[in-house]
Amino acid sequence: MHEQSQMRPASADLAPTAALAPPSPSSPSSASASTPTRPAHPGTVLAVLCAAAFMASLDLFVVNVAFTAIGRDFRGSSLSDLSWILNAYAIGYAALLVPLGRLADRFGRKAGFLAGLGLFTAASAACAVSPNLWFLVVCRVLQAAGAAALTPTSLGLLIASTEPEHRARAVRIWAASGAVAAAFGPVVGGLLVEASWQWVFLINVPVGLLALAAAVRWVPDSRDPAAGRLPDLAGALTLAVSIGALTLALVKGPDWGWGTTGTLAAFVVAAVGLAGFVLRILRHPAPVVEPALLRVRAFAWSNATSLLFSTAFGAGLLSVILWMQNVWHYSALRTGLAVAPGPMMVPLFAAVAQRLARRVPVGLIAMAGSLLFGLGFVIDLANIGTTPAYAADLLPGWLVGGAGVGLAMPTILSSATADLPPNRAATGSAVANMSRQIGTVLGVSMLVAVLGAPASPGAAHTVFEHGWWAIAAVAAVAAGCAVGMTPPAQRA
Repeated sequence: MHEQSQMRPASADLAPTAALAPPSPSSPSSASASTPTRPAHPGTVLAVLCAAAFMASLDLFVVNVAFTAIGRDFRGSSLSDLSWILNAYAIGYAALLVPLGRLADRFGRKAGFLAGLGLFTAASAACAVSPNLWFLVVCRVLQAAGAAALTPTSLGLLIASTEPEHRARAVRIWAASGAVAAAFGPVVGGLLVEASWQWVFLINVPVGLLALAAAVRWVPDSRDPAAGRLPDLAGALTLAVSIGALTLALVKGPDWGWGTTGTLAAFVVAAVGLAGFVLRILRHPAPVVEPALLRVRAFAWSNATSLLFSTAFGAGLLSVILWMQNVWHYSALRTGLAVAPGPMMVPLFAAVAQRLARRVPVGLIAMAGSLLFGLGFVIDLANIGTTPAYAADLLPGWLVGGAGVGLAMPTILSSATADLPPNRAATGSAVANMSRQIGTVLGVSMLVAVLGAPASPGAAHTVFEHGWWAIAAVAAVAAGCAVGMTPPAQRA
């Protein structure tokens, strides 16, 4: 695999979460063309940028663990309503990631980073004081916009401020901050929720303010003088509307009825929006997804695999948390501790995947990871019961699934850029991460549609069983798509 894909996507995507963002969509040459505005010690710059990336990455896992506690406070909210706490964030993030990264490349990455970090911090504070569910959902969209700005710019600033011989190491450390957030996020979330779910969001405020002050003082600016045209913000909005309408149809279908006017109208809006997004891609001079990229076989199949695997992952993570909290009646802290072993497997098996990639086609590695993830839920299906027995019933399958994520996710995201020209590698990685976020939305929505209204304890096993079979099936389809990811050089 060429150096560019190793330096950016392969190392920058070790974490399995929807919150770890891709590199800024700029060319590698932009790093050398940047002009730092203030000298600073490289270690200080790295620490500031990693802290911001860690904060955004942590958000996914802590909010998942807080899901049930938030529902208890906002009484009368159905599971389909609560799902928007997760889906609104992922939709906004997916739609804005590429356009905001390109805007920052054009007008200044530091300004984009500071604006994104400031918005994320302020929105976190607003989330904590939300008087009702829908106010919280709106604040989550604002959080997503901040994350979509700060995460790609943080990596772009890091690359621009680091000497070429040290860039690969710096990017690996930046990526490791996301992996650490994935591993310790459930435990941190559990601890915070034990005090109050509001602390899940309040914890971002002091960290964000410190990072803002440090970034203003020490992080040098950079931009890409060849950034070109303004990105297609209308296309990004069209994508958000389309995915939002599809999500609405899926999560409300069980309540409204699949053949009712509201559900069918949501499906129609989703289809029209998707068609409009495709037209924007074909006609806009700076589309969200460049058509030329989709003609690259490895890139196209990697994005399809990313979408499907993330669908299974998004549904799987939430289903395990809901099972432990609503069926086994675990506390938030106990749930966080129980979830943690799965994410801890990810960096270990990501390293295994990196070694295997020298001898084994990447498509086969991603296929194996997808199958292992699905197998983990099949193992749980065979063992689990409504009486809590974590070590015997849930843990074995959860560890197998975590190993699958470690093999599949970094391989999928690095393969997306393997056959791209060097100046499109970062954009390709951003689009692959956009596919991952959309997959997460679809996974959460699929799970809500399968689970439906809260079931009685006696029926809980049946509805979760249906959900876990659906997760295993989607993971198997992802494994089939993964075969097409292997670049021609590896297939030869």
